[in-house]
Amino acid sequence: MKSSAGTAGPTATAMDGSDRKSLGYAWYVVIVLMICYTLSFIDRQILSLLVGPIRRDLGISDTRIGLLQGTAFALFYTLLGLPLGRLADRGSRRNLIAAGVFLWSLMTAVCSVAGSFGSLFLARMGVGVGEASLAPAAHSIIADYFPRERLGTALSVYAMGIFIGSGIALIVGGTVVGAVAELPAAHLPLIGTIASWRLTFLIVSLPGIPVGFLAYSAREPLRRSLLMTSDGRISRLTSSQVLKQVALRWESVVGVSLGLSFQAMCNYALLAWAPTYFLRAHGWGTARTGLVLGVLILTIGCLGMYAGGRLCDRWQRQGLLEAPLKVGVISTLWAGLLFGLSICAPAIGWTLVLLAPALFFLAMPVGSSYAALQLIFPNQTRSQIAALLVLAISLGGLMLGPLLPGVFNDYLFKSGNMVGYSLALTIGLGSVLAAVSFRAIYVPYRLHYVMMRNLELNEIREPEVKSKARNRAIQ
Repeated sequence: MKSSAGTAGPTATAMDGSDRKSLGYAWYVVIVLMICYTLSFIDRQILSLLVGPIRRDLGISDTRIGLLQGTAFALFYTLLGLPLGRLADRGSRRNLIAAGVFLWSLMTAVCSVAGSFGSLFLARMGVGVGEASLAPAAHSIIADYFPRERLGTALSVYAMGIFIGSGIALIVGGTVVGAVAELPAAHLPLIGTIASWRLTFLIVSLPGIPVGFLAYSAREPLRRSLLMTSDGRISRLTSSQVLKQVALRWESVVGVSLGLSFQAMCNYALLAWAPTYFLRAHGWGTARTGLVLGVLILTIGCLGMYAGGRLCDRWQRQGLLEAPLKVGVISTLWAGLLFGLSICAPAIGWTLVLLAPALFFLAMPVGSSYAALQLIFPNQTRSQIAALLVLAISLGGLMLGPLLPGVFNDYLFKSGNMVGYSLALTIGLGSVLAAVSFRAIYVPYRLHYVMMRNLELNEIREPEVKSKARNRAIQ
């Protein structure tokens, strides 16, 4: 029996030599995409390390710095995700990713020569446009390279780029700021004399050239799990038909999007306020804070993400259809509890001891949540549904995560020194809401999972399929 796409991926239990070779190349592609994701996080966060010299040289306010870090990037990163996702579902995903890497790296380099707030704002917009091409196409490519029993781990490895990029940024942050502040102005060919802080943008943009070519070298996989027309041809879905597919699975889409948004709220709150907590509550220096948090995020975060993907895949092989959701429920509840205990610990040593497993559990559901929606949607919609998930994460997590601890500081505790409790309250609240969101959709998700798996096995087809076409397809 053939699948609706005309191809069948290797199963988790029976793989010949050719399948193992194909799976080996699939892991190579995942590593390439993870490198792209890591680079994107470094490029998007580098401006936050150079706030002081940028304000001094361009004469701009903190409000405008906030616009450069948030609005200029996030607005276009979020809004362009959906149309770029549709483009990825209808064309070459590899080419789209490679073009995006070149674009965001180029615009990062352009930041180095920006002479005003307006030109730097436009350059940051370009960074957002380029990075918007990555996630939707990457999710879809990985879903085509891996059987569903391995998808959670594959997407978790890809998503490690979040923690690798953030960890690198924290580790080198203090060093970069200190070194840049002491360097004299530099003279570059063709560009002329520029302030030393501008060199940072040029340096972090350079890896984009080899990484872009690396992404372009990856093979575009054959699309699987496709919807077919009544005469057995691959269906090209219109926008209204894509919306129909989303409507058929709306409970799962809403539940996963809310769950991962609340989890992302915890992540962004941690990244935004944990350094301030150690500086204020424990009197640490910037370099020490960046090093300790960076190492924890880089190591424990990646381990947690990988463990979450492995656990998801193991439960799937055991027949637990809601495996991605169960990972989310268990991990977020443990993360919230351990973060609260970490902040309330009587000594800094215990704070760090409890912070490590808290970060481990917080990272666990990311890759499996990415997989959750890829597992229940046909190929023609997968990039678009990934873009919709990124939109939810950006609107929910990115907006509320950095905001709530500050609000709790100012209006609930009324003290900046209570930032630890504000952070713990934010993460505790987000963790509970994430767990509730994931748990609430167990039943509909099982239905949507079976519906998609049956489509892949050609046991069901679109309602308008004629029996003659069905018979021809399964012979």
